Amino acid sequence: MKMHAIAFLAVIAVSLTANISAQPYPTKPVRLVVGFPPGGAADILARVAAQQLSLALKEQVVVDNRGGAGGLVATEIAARAAADGYTLLFTSIPHVINPHLYRKVSYDAVKDFDAAIQFVAVPLLLASSTGFAPRTVPELLAYAKSHPGQINYASAGSGSSSHLAMELFRSMAKIEINHIPYKGTGPLITDLIAGQVSVTIASAVPLIPQVRAGKLRGLAVTGNKRAGALPELPTIAEAGVPGYEVINWFGVVAPAGTPQAITARINAELNKALATRALIDSLHAQGADPAGGSAVEFAAMIRRDLSKWERVVRESGARVD
Repeated sequence: MKMHAIAFLAVIAVSLTANISAQPYPTKPVRLVVGFPPGGAADILARVAAQQLSLALKEQVVVDNRGGAGGLVATEIAARAAADGYTLLFTSIPHVINPHLYRKVSYDAVKDFDAAIQFVAVPLLLASSTGFAPRTVPELLAYAKSHPGQINYASAGSGSSSHLAMELFRSMAKIEINHIPYKGTGPLITDLIAGQVSVTIASAVPLIPQVRAGKLRGLAVTGNKRAGALPELPTIAEAGVPGYEVINWFGVVAPAGTPQAITARINAELNKALATRALIDSLHAQGADPAGGSAVEFAAMIRRDLSKWERVVRESGARVD
């Protein structure tokens, strides 16, 4: 009798598990964690992705801004979340920079997450205050070399992609400039417009509207080709620092162990959205290039960039304790 009872309970457990796994997804709001405060590129693009997913999944996808430590706080929150598809992470280059930048990181950028999709690729923009004398990259380089240590540059925070991109620029151009870290791109833009800092390299998404409005001056883009949104601006490489190239990516990952059917659903729905003319035009207008593709391709990119940025961090000497 005891063996029969155990067998009966096992059958019930299997049946319940099957019913749970067969339930449609999602049945409640989904949290999309973002590692930076409102106003920056990560927040702006995450809200675009959340809107598209909300429409496709027919459940609200809520952006949860958890700024701090260059995206580290949000990444660690997502890594500890239940692998049930109801917590996703909208992430970017800091995901693979932080493990090399911080002495203690409690997540593995590859093993602790399942890639869903690369949403967009975004070149960074070298921009300055309109009151800053240099108006071009060559003028900036000449000024920096004749005034060593007298230029203050802003970043979205120590260890952020804007920090490392500028450190790479400083190193390759062989100039001395001072780092002023901010808590996100939004606050740095405010002070850059006011002339409290002179120059920045940051995501083109929040900077382009300020450049178009004449509140900031665009100097160059960081990609390997000119940006469609600002075709008049040269790349940093062609403007005076040969070989310089930095492109930020933004995408969605889930805690490791999330059912493959869920990450596949996220991938399929965002790929559909990224194929629509309306979204393509909207992203281009913000300086972002639609990406898409498979989860496997995105996972491979994460692994490649984990190796690339290890080298950049080491050579730049950047470190956050």
